[in-house]
Amino acid sequence: MAEQHTPRSLIVSFYGAYGRAPDGPVPVAALIRLLAALGVDAPSVRSSVSRLKRRGLLLPGRTADGSAGYALSEDARRLLDDGDRRIYARTEPKLSEGWVLAVFSVPEAERHKRHLLRSRLARLGFGTAAPGVWIAPARLYEETRNALERLELSPYVDLFRGDHLGYAATAGAAARWWDLPAIAALHEEFLAAHGPVLRAWRTAPGGPEDAYRDYLLALDSWRRLPYADPVLPAELLPDDWPGRRSAEVFTALHELLRDRGAEFVRPFLREDSADTP
Repeated sequence: MAEQHTPRSLIVSFYGAYGRAPDGPVPVAALIRLLAALGVDAPSVRSSVSRLKRRGLLLPGRTADGSAGYALSEDARRLLDDGDRRIYARTEPKLSEGWVLAVFSVPEAERHKRHLLRSRLARLGFGTAAPGVWIAPARLYEETRNALERLELSPYVDLFRGDHLGYAATAGAAARWWDLPAIAALHEEFLAAHGPVLRAWRTAPGGPEDAYRDYLLALDSWRRLPYADPVLPAELLPDDWPGRRSAEVFTALHELLRDRGAEFVRPFLREDSADTP
Protein backbone atom coordinates (compact mmCIF):
# COMPACT_ATOMS: atom_id res chain seq x y z
CA MET A 1 0.00 0.00 0.00
CA ALA A 2 1.38 3.42 -0.96
CA GLU A 3 2.36 5.79 1.80
CA GLN A 4 0.03 8.66 2.58
CA HIS A 5 1.24 11.97 3.95
CA THR A 6 -1.62 14.16 5.19
CA PRO A 7 -1.18 17.93 5.52
CA ARG A 8 -1.75 17.74 9.28
CA SER A 9 0.81 15.00 9.73
CA LEU A 10 3.37 16.87 7.63
CA ILE A 11 2.87 20.01 9.72
CA VAL A 12 3.49 18.04 12.92
CA SER A 13 6.59 16.50 11.33
CA PHE A 14 7.79 19.95 10.27
CA TYR A 15 7.45 21.34 13.80
CA GLY A 16 9.16 18.27 15.20
CA ALA A 17 12.13 18.66 12.84
CA TYR A 18 12.47 22.41 12.39
CA GLY A 19 9.84 24.36 14.37
CA ARG A 20 10.89 23.92 18.00
CA ALA A 21 13.43 26.72 18.24
CA PRO A 22 12.61 29.02 21.21
CA ASP A 23 12.64 32.24 19.15
CA GLY A 24 8.92 32.66 18.57
CA PRO A 25 6.10 31.41 16.37
CA VAL A 26 6.61 30.08 12.84
CA PRO A 27 5.17 32.67 10.42
CA VAL A 28 2.04 31.40 8.68
CA ALA A 29 3.29 32.50 5.26
CA ALA A 30 6.55 30.62 5.83
CA LEU A 31 4.67 27.49 6.81
CA ILE A 32 2.59 27.73 3.63
CA ARG A 33 5.67 28.12 1.44
CA LEU A 34 7.54 25.32 3.18
CA LEU A 35 4.62 22.91 2.87
CA ALA A 36 4.22 23.88 -0.79
CA ALA A 37 7.64 22.29 -1.35
CA LEU A 38 5.97 19.03 -0.31
CA GLY A 39 2.98 19.50 -2.61
CA VAL A 40 0.53 20.79 0.02
CA ASP A 41 -1.62 23.73 -1.08
CA ALA A 42 -2.31 26.79 1.06
CA PRO A 43 -5.99 25.99 1.91
CA SER A 44 -4.95 22.56 3.20
CA VAL A 45 -2.24 24.12 5.38
CA ARG A 46 -4.68 26.66 6.83
CA SER A 47 -7.33 24.03 7.51
CA SER A 48 -4.84 21.69 9.18
CA VAL A 49 -3.36 24.48 11.30
CA SER A 50 -6.88 25.35 12.47
CA ARG A 51 -7.51 21.76 13.54
CA LEU A 52 -4.20 21.59 15.39
CA LYS A 53 -5.09 24.87 17.10
CA ARG A 54 -8.47 23.48 18.20
CA ARG A 55 -6.69 20.46 19.67
CA GLY A 56 -4.50 22.79 21.71
CA LEU A 57 -1.27 21.79 19.95
CA LEU A 58 -0.59 25.09 18.17
CA LEU A 59 -0.95 28.53 19.73
CA PRO A 60 -1.45 31.70 17.66
CA GLY A 61 1.06 34.49 18.15
CA ARG A 62 3.04 37.23 16.50
CA THR A 63 6.59 37.07 15.28
CA ALA A 64 9.14 39.75 16.16
CA ASP A 65 8.08 41.80 13.11
CA GLY A 66 4.36 41.46 13.92
CA SER A 67 3.56 38.71 11.42
CA ALA A 68 0.93 36.09 12.20
CA GLY A 69 2.35 32.77 13.28
CA TYR A 70 1.90 29.64 15.36
CA ALA A 71 4.04 28.17 18.12
CA LEU A 72 3.87 24.81 19.82
CA SER A 73 1.91 24.56 23.05
CA GLU A 74 3.56 23.00 26.10
CA ASP A 75 1.47 19.85 25.58
CA ALA A 76 2.70 19.64 21.99
CA ARG A 77 6.30 20.08 23.09
CA ARG A 78 5.93 17.28 25.64
CA LEU A 79 4.41 15.02 22.98
CA LEU A 80 7.26 15.75 20.60
CA ASP A 81 9.85 15.24 23.34
CA ASP A 82 8.29 11.87 24.18
CA GLY A 83 8.29 11.03 20.49
CA ASP A 84 11.97 11.91 20.13
CA ARG A 85 12.93 9.19 22.57
CA ARG A 86 11.38 6.64 20.22
CA ILE A 87 11.97 8.19 16.81
CA TYR A 88 15.69 8.72 17.34
CA ALA A 89 16.38 5.72 19.58
CA ARG A 90 19.72 4.08 18.84
CA THR A 91 19.74 1.12 21.23
CA GLU A 92 17.64 -2.04 21.24
CA PRO A 93 16.02 -3.10 24.53
CA LYS A 94 17.26 -6.15 26.39
CA LEU A 95 14.93 -8.92 27.51
CA SER A 96 16.36 -8.57 31.03
CA GLU A 97 14.81 -5.08 31.26
CA GLY A 98 11.40 -6.72 31.69
CA TRP A 99 7.92 -5.48 30.92
CA VAL A 100 5.35 -2.94 31.98
CA LEU A 101 1.79 -4.19 32.42
CA ALA A 102 -1.30 -2.00 32.23
CA VAL A 103 -4.34 -3.52 33.94
CA PHE A 104 -7.50 -1.50 33.62
CA SER A 105 -11.15 -1.56 34.54
CA VAL A 106 -13.63 1.04 33.29
CA PRO A 107 -17.25 1.25 34.53
CA GLU A 108 -19.88 0.48 31.89
CA ALA A 109 -21.29 3.99 32.26
CA GLU A 110 -17.95 5.33 31.01
CA ARG A 111 -17.31 2.82 28.26
CA HIS A 112 -16.23 5.64 25.88
CA LYS A 113 -13.16 5.96 28.11
CA ARG A 114 -12.54 2.23 27.71
CA HIS A 115 -12.27 2.72 23.95
CA LEU A 116 -10.00 5.73 24.42
CA LEU A 117 -7.82 3.80 26.82
CA ARG A 118 -7.47 0.82 24.47
CA SER A 119 -6.67 3.01 21.48
CA ARG A 120 -4.09 5.01 23.45
CA LEU A 121 -2.34 1.89 24.75
CA ALA A 122 -2.27 0.48 21.22
CA ARG A 123 -0.78 3.72 19.91
CA LEU A 124 1.87 3.57 22.61
CA GLY A 125 2.89 0.14 21.31
CA PHE A 126 1.23 -2.13 23.88
CA GLY A 127 0.20 -5.65 22.97
CA THR A 128 -2.75 -7.53 24.44
CA ALA A 129 -1.75 -10.24 26.91
CA ALA A 130 -5.35 -10.92 28.08
CA PRO A 131 -8.66 -9.01 28.24
CA GLY A 132 -7.92 -5.86 30.22
CA VAL A 133 -4.23 -6.68 30.48
CA TRP A 134 -1.82 -4.92 28.11
CA ILE A 135 1.94 -5.35 27.93
CA ALA A 136 4.93 -3.41 26.58
CA PRO A 137 8.70 -3.28 27.10
CA ALA A 138 9.49 -1.71 30.48
CA ARG A 139 11.26 1.29 28.92
CA LEU A 140 7.83 2.63 27.84
CA TYR A 141 6.70 3.11 31.44
CA GLU A 142 7.42 6.85 31.79
CA GLU A 143 5.85 7.75 28.47
CA THR A 144 2.80 5.61 29.26
CA ARG A 145 2.39 7.24 32.66
CA ASN A 146 2.66 10.72 31.11
CA ALA A 147 0.12 9.91 28.40
CA LEU A 148 -2.45 8.42 30.81
CA GLU A 149 -2.17 11.39 33.16
CA ARG A 150 -2.44 13.87 30.29
CA LEU A 151 -5.66 12.18 29.10
CA GLU A 152 -6.99 11.85 32.69
CA LEU A 153 -7.18 8.06 32.32
CA SER A 154 -4.82 7.15 35.17
CA PRO A 155 -7.65 6.52 37.72
CA TYR A 156 -8.73 3.50 35.65
CA VAL A 157 -5.32 1.86 35.28
CA ASP A 158 -2.79 0.05 37.45
CA LEU A 159 0.75 -0.18 36.09
CA PHE A 160 3.17 -2.97 37.03
CA ARG A 161 6.75 -3.88 36.16
CA GLY A 162 7.71 -7.52 35.88
CA ASP A 163 9.28 -10.48 34.05
CA HIS A 164 7.59 -13.16 31.99
CA LEU A 165 7.97 -16.39 33.96
CA GLY A 166 5.95 -18.82 31.82
CA TYR A 167 4.43 -20.98 30.75
CA ALA A 168 4.88 -20.42 27.03
CA ALA A 169 8.32 -19.34 25.83
CA THR A 170 8.52 -15.57 25.84
CA ALA A 171 9.14 -15.43 22.07
CA GLY A 172 6.00 -17.47 21.47
CA ALA A 173 3.99 -15.31 23.84
CA ALA A 174 5.19 -12.11 22.15
CA ALA A 175 3.98 -13.47 18.81
CA ARG A 176 0.51 -13.69 20.38
CA TRP A 177 0.64 -10.31 22.07
CA TRP A 178 1.59 -8.40 18.88
CA ASP A 179 0.74 -8.88 15.20
CA LEU A 180 4.35 -9.26 14.09
CA PRO A 181 3.59 -9.91 10.38
CA ALA A 182 1.59 -6.66 10.20
CA ILE A 183 4.42 -4.73 11.89
CA ALA A 184 6.98 -6.31 9.54
CA ALA A 185 4.87 -5.19 6.56
CA LEU A 186 5.04 -1.57 7.78
CA HIS A 187 8.83 -1.78 7.92
CA GLU A 188 8.97 -3.28 4.43
CA GLU A 189 6.78 -0.44 3.17
CA PHE A 190 9.14 2.12 4.69
CA LEU A 191 12.14 0.36 3.13
CA ALA A 192 10.48 0.27 -0.30
CA ALA A 193 9.72 4.00 -0.18
CA HIS A 194 12.88 5.38 1.43
CA GLY A 195 15.63 2.85 0.78
CA PRO A 196 15.93 4.06 -2.84
CA VAL A 197 16.05 7.67 -1.59
CA LEU A 198 19.06 6.87 0.59
CA ARG A 199 20.80 5.09 -2.28
CA ALA A 200 20.17 8.07 -4.58
CA TRP A 201 21.64 10.52 -2.06
CA ARG A 202 24.72 8.38 -1.63
CA THR A 203 25.16 8.26 -5.42
CA ALA A 204 24.24 11.83 -6.38
CA PRO A 205 23.61 14.27 -3.49
CA GLY A 206 21.03 17.01 -4.08
CA GLY A 207 20.59 20.53 -2.77
CA PRO A 208 19.04 21.89 0.45
CA GLU A 209 15.47 21.89 -0.88
CA ASP A 210 15.82 18.26 -1.99
CA ALA A 211 17.25 17.38 1.42
CA TYR A 212 14.39 19.15 3.21
CA ARG A 213 11.72 17.41 1.12
CA ASP A 214 13.24 13.92 1.32
CA TYR A 215 13.98 14.19 5.03
CA LEU A 216 10.55 15.46 6.02
CA LEU A 217 8.80 12.75 4.00
CA ALA A 218 11.03 10.11 5.60
CA LEU A 219 10.43 11.50 9.08
CA ASP A 220 6.67 11.68 8.49
CA SER A 221 6.68 8.00 7.50
CA TRP A 222 9.10 6.85 10.18
CA ARG A 223 7.63 8.59 13.23
CA ARG A 224 4.57 6.30 13.12
CA LEU A 225 6.64 3.12 13.10
CA PRO A 226 8.15 3.25 16.61
CA TYR A 227 4.57 3.36 17.90
CA ALA A 228 3.18 0.54 15.78
CA ASP A 229 6.34 -1.42 16.60
CA PRO A 230 7.21 -1.48 20.33
CA VAL A 231 10.80 -2.45 19.37
CA LEU A 232 11.05 -5.79 21.09
CA PRO A 233 14.29 -7.41 22.26
CA ALA A 234 16.12 -9.07 19.37
CA GLU A 235 15.74 -12.60 20.77
CA LEU A 236 11.95 -12.32 20.44
CA LEU A 237 12.04 -11.48 16.72
CA PRO A 238 12.72 -13.45 13.54
CA ASP A 239 16.31 -13.41 12.32
CA ASP A 240 15.36 -11.49 9.18
CA TRP A 241 13.31 -8.87 11.05
CA PRO A 242 13.02 -5.82 8.73
CA GLY A 243 12.78 -3.37 11.61
CA ARG A 244 16.55 -3.37 11.99
CA ARG A 245 17.07 -2.47 8.34
CA SER A 246 14.41 0.25 8.32
CA ALA A 247 15.91 1.81 11.47
CA GLU A 248 19.31 1.86 9.77
CA VAL A 249 17.83 3.57 6.68
CA PHE A 250 16.06 6.24 8.73
CA THR A 251 19.15 6.89 10.88
CA ALA A 252 21.28 7.32 7.75
CA LEU A 253 18.74 9.69 6.16
CA HIS A 254 18.53 11.70 9.39
CA GLU A 255 22.30 12.10 9.60
CA LEU A 256 22.61 12.90 5.90
CA LEU A 257 19.66 15.21 5.32
CA ARG A 258 18.34 16.86 8.47
CA ASP A 259 20.93 19.64 8.80
CA ARG A 260 21.18 20.06 5.03
CA GLY A 261 17.40 20.56 4.92
CA ALA A 262 17.67 23.19 7.65
CA GLU A 263 19.65 25.34 5.21
CA PHE A 264 16.51 25.51 3.04
CA VAL A 265 14.18 26.20 5.98
CA ARG A 266 16.19 28.91 7.73
CA PRO A 267 15.66 31.79 5.26
CA PHE A 268 11.87 31.28 5.28
CA LEU A 269 11.74 31.58 9.04
CA ARG A 270 13.57 34.89 8.84
CA GLU A 271 11.31 36.38 6.16
CA ASP A 272 8.64 38.95 6.97
CA SER A 273 5.11 37.66 6.56
CA ALA A 274 1.82 39.52 6.69
CA ASP A 275 -0.21 36.43 5.84
CA THR A 276 -2.86 35.13 8.19
CA PRO A 277 -5.10 32.05 8.13
